Amino acid sequence: MAESVCRSLRDGVLEGELAPALTIKDSLSSPFGFNVFSHILVQLSSHIVAGKSQSRGMVIVSLSRSPSSYTGLLKMNGVDVESSKKWIHILDCYTDPLGWKDKTRKSGDIMDPSNQILSSYKTVKDVNKLFSVICDLGRGLVGENKSRFCVAIDSLSELLRHSSMQSVASLLSNLRSHDQISSIFGLLHSDLHEERALAAVEYTSSIVASVDPFHHSVDGQGSYIRNSSEPNLTKGKLNIRSKRRNGRVRVTCEEFKVGPSGISFAPVSAVDGAAVAGLIPKVQFNLQLSEKELVDRSRVVLPFEHQGNGKPIQIYDGRRSLEESNNETTPISGGKKEESGRGEIIYFRDSDDEMPDSDEDPDDDLDI
Repeated sequence: MAESVCRSLRDGVLEGELAPALTIKDSLSSPFGFNVFSHILVQLSSHIVAGKSQSRGMVIVSLSRSPSSYTGLLKMNGVDVESSKKWIHILDCYTDPLGWKDKTRKSGDIMDPSNQILSSYKTVKDVNKLFSVICDLGRGLVGENKSRFCVAIDSLSELLRHSSMQSVASLLSNLRSHDQISSIFGLLHSDLHEERALAAVEYTSSIVASVDPFHHSVDGQGSYIRNSSEPNLTKGKLNIRSKRRNGRVRVTCEEFKVGPSGISFAPVSAVDGAAVAGLIPKVQFNLQLSEKELVDRSRVVLPFEHQGNGKPIQIYDGRRSLEESNNETTPISGGKKEESGRGEIIYFRDSDDEMPDSDEDPDDDLDI
């Protein structure tokens, strides 16, 4: 399902709608969020270079990693870095995010003449200015026409660390509504923030991918218990919640494994699928019929079911008068009483006051 997320970011935004936004959540128990972030970054970069993406450029906001790590990542995965100056720009908010290292220079956007894909930003607290810088860098890549670019933020947690929750949520909303941005994706460390901050970021996202530890069932009852004596530091589960354009929410899950060559994804195994099925809550009644109950049900003779045994079948139709009935307490049966083991349906009149004629309006005596 990670590939479907990449396709959603690749296809971009429809006319008149907000750009798709992905938030990748990880935690200390499963710190593989950056691996998922890198995988999506490489996949989307490959689509941009091949001209298969709606976006024609990418702006990477580097907050938790050095800019050189991204050029090395792209080169290691076969992405043409030599032509990267035409479609990628890295905004360095990692080296000096608050401008403490260079007090003499004016804080802001500083270009490095030796590296045309890199510029530094030293006022991370000013989120409104950060939005303007991102848009200017994107327009510098794709021009002023209707071409679009995507935005990658490697740490929303760093933004929440330096700025308020409201300003970060406003930044994401403004990026999604910008007419030249095709998609956004960012990484968030969920165990570093309060629930309301997480809820605000998730509210502004169309896709939330949660990186969870790899659990397995050890008691056979469908309950997930992690075996702490054998910690799995290379596997995990990616739970994806997507908000569709029609308002529906789709939840999917898949396994991933981190290896020397990167991260790989696979469907949930059959063992875990059986464990998930065991999570269905138990009820006080049985939804299935036993073999004996199936046999008993097949023996029941319905009142309007003709058995073709040559004998006349008397069926009470609700219209017989008291005079036509010799004994009202005698049950009317639609089955054969002689045969043992056969079911039958019996009707008893509720009382002698019950009128057999059903053609009359039962509310005729009411003064309406």
